[in-house]
Amino acid sequence: MSTDIEPPRTAETTEDELEALIGDRAIARDNHLNAPGFVINPDDVQDVLADLRDEAGFDHLSCLTAQQYEDRYESIYHMKKYADPTQEVSVVVPTTLDEPTSQSAEPVFRTADWHEREAFDLVGIDYEGHPDPRRILLPETWQGHPLSLDYDQTKPQVVTLSEYENPIQPDHIDSESDTMFLNVGPHHPATHGVLHIKTVLDGETVLDVDPDIGYLHRCEEQMCQQGTYRHQIMPYPDRWDYVSSGLLNEWAYARVAEDLADIEVPEYAQVIRTMGAELCRIASHMLALGTFALDVYGDFTAVFQYAFRDREVIQDILEDLTGQRLMFNYFRLGGVAWDLPEPREEFIAQTRDFLDELPAKVDEYNDLLTTNEIFQIRCVDTGILEPEVAKEYGCTGPVARGSGIDYDLRRDDPYGYYENLEWDVVTEDGCDNYSRVLVRMREVEESAKIIEQCLDLIEEWPEDEREVQANVPRTLKPDPDTEVYRAVEGAKGELGIYIRSDGTDKPGRFKIRSPCYHNLSVLEQMVQGEYIPDLVASLGSLDIVLGEVDR
Repeated sequence: MSTDIEPPRTAETTEDELEALIGDRAIARDNHLNAPGFVINPDDVQDVLADLRDEAGFDHLSCLTAQQYEDRYESIYHMKKYADPTQEVSVVVPTTLDEPTSQSAEPVFRTADWHEREAFDLVGIDYEGHPDPRRILLPETWQGHPLSLDYDQTKPQVVTLSEYENPIQPDHIDSESDTMFLNVGPHHPATHGVLHIKTVLDGETVLDVDPDIGYLHRCEEQMCQQGTYRHQIMPYPDRWDYVSSGLLNEWAYARVAEDLADIEVPEYAQVIRTMGAELCRIASHMLALGTFALDVYGDFTAVFQYAFRDREVIQDILEDLTGQRLMFNYFRLGGVAWDLPEPREEFIAQTRDFLDELPAKVDEYNDLLTTNEIFQIRCVDTGILEPEVAKEYGCTGPVARGSGIDYDLRRDDPYGYYENLEWDVVTEDGCDNYSRVLVRMREVEESAKIIEQCLDLIEEWPEDEREVQANVPRTLKPDPDTEVYRAVEGAKGELGIYIRSDGTDKPGRFKIRSPCYHNLSVLEQMVQGEYIPDLVASLGSLDIVLGEVDR
């Protein structure tokens, strides 16, 4: 669908209609900057969320933020509509300090499973009725909850391995079972990083998988809470998805902070942001393509190196633009750090040369990969993800669009310069590993269209109107208890951030909504009944980066 055509929208649900729907289950109002907020009792979570989904169409549980105040704990369910993500509502669930127990939302939204496990793990809120109330990022033997106010940050902990099963213990046979337990990872090329997949097999058929994450948890949210809005947070987003999505990550922080501080970004800077972000999207998809080819038929010499060859050309362009090759730190609140490098003509010509060569390279990939018989056997009709299941798990990006879900925040919740450009949202209806590859391949071509139009605009922009930054105060101190959740369309999907201001120059709460975290959580549904090689292919098709999963 071209962006000059209105995307499909549902009828707007007004605040009055929301109030009537929730009724006396709302005990207070707590409006956020971009969403009406309703405070409800901990025992009403499932009823309220089910009504919002079934009666008002809020079928996307985008994020869950948990936090502790001096007088209470609080869970915030950030809800949207897949058909219209500009319609949002926040459901706020407070609990007492002495009994931090809230009803689980997992029976309504399966994506709440991992969210609530993380909220328990880090903050200490219990979710009654949760089917699997284990820690998810920290070991089960960890003492305390690191984000609770009474946690001693200075006290070291020694977590003993004797508390849980040794993953390399000698083989043993259970005479009553025909199944086999297999550890996939955490140190294995096919896991795309330090991911441990506990796999139960019947012969070679996968019965169950349990992704074990947390090996790369680096406290990114907590580091951002210790940094100032204006200067110290922006370098961190590059390190979430650290391989190729730097500017897309930076834009996620820029968008939420600019909303929070009411900063208007100059139009010229928006064009540069859009161009840089789409270059990063192509680089990310090239990496996904090359590593996936390596996963499914071990092709290192052709597709993998071809993909990295083209990715390196993009990295050269981004290095010229930002001064960095991977951790760019190029965006600033209110714009970008500087204009195009001089001489501008050389930079624009270099970028156009890449775009001119790209169609032939895409044809090359199709010849090598998508039309390859072995590749098709491995990918067609494997890793099936039905659209309704994808929505239950909060899947977004190419994973969702490969299941026919027409959802892209660049079009559906416009930011930057996207709404002024001609491009298409790519979807495929196959719902399998093959469809997810096709979506990324076609999105490369759409990103090239966007970059070409941005270059045309940049070339024609009057020299005296090339404003790259708004006038932003040196110190930003948003009003206390101002809350906002905003998201951008990252290479992997919806990358969102919630910020609560406490009146200082640093966030009181900083929560990252990782698309990889949601997409990985659906792996179990995709691989049951498949074979071990299909498990590897399905995991690769999700295109996860563990730095963004664990944060």
